[in-house]
Amino acid sequence: MIRHTLRTAPDRRTARRRAGRRTAGLLTGAMICALLAPALPSAAAPGTPAAPAAAAAVPDHCGDGCADILPPGADGTATLAEILLDQTVGVVPAHSDDQLGPYAGLATGYPELTDATIGEFFNDASFGVPADQVASTKRPAGRTDVTIVRDKATGVPHITGTTRYGTEFGAGYAAAEDRLWLMDVFRHVGRGRLTSFAGGALGNQALEQEFWRSAPYTEAELQAQIDRVAAENGERGRQALADAQAYVDGVNAYIAASDKGRYFPGEYVLTGHKDAVLNLGRIERFKLTDLVALASVIGALFGSGGGGEVENALSLLAAQSRYGVEEGTRVWESFRQRDDPEATVTVRGAAFPYAVKPDDPRGTALPDPGSVTREPLVHNRTGSAATATADDAARAAAEAAAGSARRGMSNALVVSGEHTASGHPVAVFGPQTGYFAPQLLLLQEIQGPGISARGASFAGLSMYVQLGRGQDYAWSATTSAQDIIDTYAVELCQDDFHYLYRGECVAMEKVEHTNSWKPTVADSTPAGSYTMRAWLTRYGPVEYRATVGGKKVAYTTLRSSYRHEVDSIVGFQMLNDPGHVTGPRSFQQATQHINFTFNWLYADAGHTAYYNSGDNPVRAAGVDPDLPAWADPRYEWRDWNPENNRAAYTPPAEHPQSVDQDYYISWNNKLADGYTAASWGNGSVHRGDLLDDRVRELVGEGNVTRASLTRAMAEAGLADLRAEQVLPGLLRVLRSGPVDDPAVTEAIGRLSAWNAAGSLRTETSPGSKRYAHAEAVRILDAWWPLLVKAQFGPGLGDGLYAAIEANLPVDEPPGAAHGPTGGHAGSAFQYGWWSYVDKDVRAVLGDEVEGGLARPYCGAGDLADCRQVLTRTLKEAAGRTPAQVYPGDEHCDAGDQWCADAVIHRALGGITHAPVSWQNRPTYQQVVEFRSHRQDR
Repeated sequence: MIRHTLRTAPDRRTARRRAGRRTAGLLTGAMICALLAPALPSAAAPGTPAAPAAAAAVPDHCGDGCADILPPGADGTATLAEILLDQTVGVVPAHSDDQLGPYAGLATGYPELTDATIGEFFNDASFGVPADQVASTKRPAGRTDVTIVRDKATGVPHITGTTRYGTEFGAGYAAAEDRLWLMDVFRHVGRGRLTSFAGGALGNQALEQEFWRSAPYTEAELQAQIDRVAAENGERGRQALADAQAYVDGVNAYIAASDKGRYFPGEYVLTGHKDAVLNLGRIERFKLTDLVALASVIGALFGSGGGGEVENALSLLAAQSRYGVEEGTRVWESFRQRDDPEATVTVRGAAFPYAVKPDDPRGTALPDPGSVTREPLVHNRTGSAATATADDAARAAAEAAAGSARRGMSNALVVSGEHTASGHPVAVFGPQTGYFAPQLLLLQEIQGPGISARGASFAGLSMYVQLGRGQDYAWSATTSAQDIIDTYAVELCQDDFHYLYRGECVAMEKVEHTNSWKPTVADSTPAGSYTMRAWLTRYGPVEYRATVGGKKVAYTTLRSSYRHEVDSIVGFQMLNDPGHVTGPRSFQQATQHINFTFNWLYADAGHTAYYNSGDNPVRAAGVDPDLPAWADPRYEWRDWNPENNRAAYTPPAEHPQSVDQDYYISWNNKLADGYTAASWGNGSVHRGDLLDDRVRELVGEGNVTRASLTRAMAEAGLADLRAEQVLPGLLRVLRSGPVDDPAVTEAIGRLSAWNAAGSLRTETSPGSKRYAHAEAVRILDAWWPLLVKAQFGPGLGDGLYAAIEANLPVDEPPGAAHGPTGGHAGSAFQYGWWSYVDKDVRAVLGDEVEGGLARPYCGAGDLADCRQVLTRTLKEAAGRTPAQVYPGDEHCDAGDQWCADAVIHRALGGITHAPVSWQNRPTYQQVVEFRSHRQDR
């Protein structure tokens, strides 16, 4: 089996500079020779000679109609020798980056895409491996009840078991082969102990602080989740627990084998956990509670909508301070856009009221002006932890954890068979989970008793396929972000660490631990330490302190999935079970068992379906879900039990859902009429429009194919939302009078030409690293923040402008930072003020506006004055140099427009990858069209 591939020198230079690597400079030639000597012979140890694979006995109703891709590649584990070869001569493990080329190639190749050429950009996702395509066959740990076959094309593991235990054991073994180091990193993230494990880099500090703040679990609480799965879910719960244990056993079997054979991930050596020469040190074995820690990270990152009530309260108070209570509230609600009538929705023609504004609010606990302070998480800093930059990282982590503007990401396009060329539904869908090296997701096929699926799973949680396909159906998810998090004001008593709970003064629970680190080959951050401390109440962790009506309070955050991250395992088990999912209704029933906030989409040979999952708490009558409420039985969730954090939840019939709608699109947009999203920004302009407009046009024309739907997705993934949806109105204002300034005239011409050409941020040719219409792109990137400030600043005033900006960022260009997923993460244009600009400008132009802003802002509503605002700011933007617009970062030189946008796989291990051109598309993506169904035969 070919184990290594050679990259070109320019790619190596770029990748090494991009990753900001510390290791290469610390490894002398003598060290490299000494370390390579014992490690090289074992690099191929995980493989075994290829052997013929038995023909797949599992029915596959997709034929050649299923394809998928996950960059950068299946192989996410590298030995020390392989890491050193990568750093020194540019040789990388086979299948570590072989998917980057086809994935990136779609950005320029999509216009000519046909069904026949889909294979140039996606891989065959059929079940099984043809005998002549088998790269290796393995029976892990010598077991006779499971086989892991890897294919030549991609190196993806195909796990086939004759017993349930053996099947799951194989899944765990294969996951560790592909992602052991990553799994270890994230079990430490979930426990808030990453810096002690991997080093004190600022990114590590921010990562562990952000996630531990949301779920500061003790080991007992992690174990309680495990126990509850089996106790509360009957036979499926007991089976899930048995599956998880078999999976963990498989992970640990690989750890033991790789340790003995000395082909474990090289990062363990570079971080000081293993000795490369004597093989001293130990890789800690996994246990079931590690899976809970991993699940808490994934749930917090992608599946927990809500929060931000304190930030909402602050902007409401700012609006009331500027305009008075009545008018200020009206202005605030117009910016909040809880249920905007112009917003694109996923489910059309039906309303699903949830989290609506009450007519007569009760129990609201607004803070006294100026009294709010954030509860500190980090204490007792020493060494490199006691720096201003470390302070900044902690502040950013706290803001990311507390706000409602979570990066939902992921998109989906599904068209019913009524509108396709074949008469069968077509789907192009997948999750946007950022870009990491290795990837957070892994690909696999699992076949065994009660399990039959292929697709993507989060590393360390891959006992089931979480997004993928079964024998005759496929499914995927996007983040939905409905509100399952509320903020309560608990009144303090006795001191700052006691609070009133149902009339009794009780103590808060203190949970803390200290992390310390020292420099390693992998991370040269100087030695340091800090203590993370959380104060817990019955109403969740303390996030802020303030006064309300002069009374001292702590604001706490209560999430319906808090202490219940593992509950969703039963739903995923059902999705993998061909005996359960037999059609759209049984698919929806499976997703009802998932308590994370996701949009689930489905396609088989005859039907499509959608369902919104999540434990939506039933709130007390009159409680405003957008604002903090008093911690009082009158305002608690209905039937809430603080002992196990369970409550009454809205029944499945009240969740947005649909079967066989003509088409579905989802890009974290509004779900349905009446269904309020926790985050701001679901208005007249949303990135969901980029999909909806294109798919609606395709459906109107008819004869939709896999290729045409993929082209629609790819083009939407290159579109600048501001240029496509908002710029035409701005140009109308600018052209409403004569333009005398040559610089403004030239800028208008460039922007108009770009808009007419499609408003795409795309290269002039493959690999050119230069955008077509580059000057227009630069102008708009410079203009947008200047325009928004000049348009809204005078009317809102500095205080209210800043408060609303804390609720909703002004802009989100491709190179923007995305919290834990890092900058250069592909996903863009999810959050911004585009709807505000659009509605305000249309009102100034005299166009009809539904759900408009409460007051005019651009030029105070006067067209001529608005035109002056636009002209002045456009002239300023046109004069800004590329270096001013794109100031550069650790990856890119100042002025490098292409690099500022580029997708960069954030290194979580020793192997790094070169940047690729920007695309706003799923990280893992399926293109599916089933040709038959089990019920047809």
